[in-house]
Amino acid sequence: MGVWTKLPDKSTTYSLSLVKHIIGAGSGKTRRPGKPLTAAVPDRPSPPTPPQALSDMPDMPDMPAKAAPQATLVTVDADLAGQRLDNFLIRQLKGVPKTHVYRIIRSGEVRINKGRAQADTRVEAGDIVRLPPVRTSERADDKARAMAALVARHGAASSIGGFAPSREFPILFEDEHLLAIAKPAGVAVHGGSGVAFGVIEQLRMARPEAKFLELVHRLDRETSGILLIAKKRVALRNLQEQFRERETDKIYLALVSGAWPVNKKVLDEPLQKYLLPDGERRVQVVGKEHPDGMRAVTLVKAKAALSLPGRVFTLLEVTLKTGRTHQIRVHLASEGHPIAGDDKYGDFELNKALQKEAAGAALKRMFLHAWRLKFTHPSSGKRIDLLAALPPDLESFIAHATPIDL
Repeated sequence: MGVWTKLPDKSTTYSLSLVKHIIGAGSGKTRRPGKPLTAAVPDRPSPPTPPQALSDMPDMPDMPAKAAPQATLVTVDADLAGQRLDNFLIRQLKGVPKTHVYRIIRSGEVRINKGRAQADTRVEAGDIVRLPPVRTSERADDKARAMAALVARHGAASSIGGFAPSREFPILFEDEHLLAIAKPAGVAVHGGSGVAFGVIEQLRMARPEAKFLELVHRLDRETSGILLIAKKRVALRNLQEQFRERETDKIYLALVSGAWPVNKKVLDEPLQKYLLPDGERRVQVVGKEHPDGMRAVTLVKAKAALSLPGRVFTLLEVTLKTGRTHQIRVHLASEGHPIAGDDKYGDFELNKALQKEAAGAALKRMFLHAWRLKFTHPSSGKRIDLLAALPPDLESFIAHATPIDL
């Protein structure tokens, strides 16, 4: 309680400590500004009417006004150069709905070097990007926290739904510029076409601290072997240019049905994409004058001939000089020697028989493996030569076969 002080006119004044104690506990009536805070003295004193607010007290300081949210200026570094503005913002404004990201771009609130920009504008190293203040509702924040808990438990959400579990893969080479892994068969390199997630989504989940992880090239889902991932955008551009300019050596191991003619070393036949009635994509060899044909060159070297009861196979070393869709599979099948286990261009009756072989001799997947990759390091300029050993299932199948003369 406060201290009572007697005045000559028999009124009672409360000390400041008592006023602070009883503010907000009165009847809610207001008083006129400047009128003394007094109360008549009855036989038993009664509390006075409190002031309306603390601001009425002369010795209480004013509360400072809350500062308004400010825009943020972000400088684009070399690793993020070349991205579309919308993708750049989605990474910068994590948790902000994409619809809102596109809204602030259209409204002109986002600026690049003080100028308006479109969603498809490419940011460059050194650009200054203005990010307006954005906030999410309490409900959105709760949803984001719940999603973060799900991601921590199950993996990163993919772009088409579902969760990508965190996963690392066998590492063949890694430095600050790039990563080379041994991709297992049956795993897509990225989500899409009915696949919720792939290697790249799983790696991003396993490495949340990584600012940049992008595929340099692709492998079919059924193909195992060497896969390159860039860790810097400058490395991505350099390596992709090497692939385009045919400055890399991509060598595969493929097991084909039948005895491959050892003098058949170059396959130079154009390929054309087409769709099946159900919409599934396929590729076929066409004539050199075909208007939709794209040149495809495959080099072939017979490494070994193998025999299983009643069957002959040839293990081929295949080098791609161009990178067309399904190139190796279609070229080899067009020569009458389809890859063992190929469910699109292969010998389907043979594939069924191979799946039913005794344990170690069974082949339950396509025998195509990205075995060797040579390229120039994007930073040091040194020539890199990577090798990925055959996976155990393919090695086991060969071990159960009998070598024969080519």
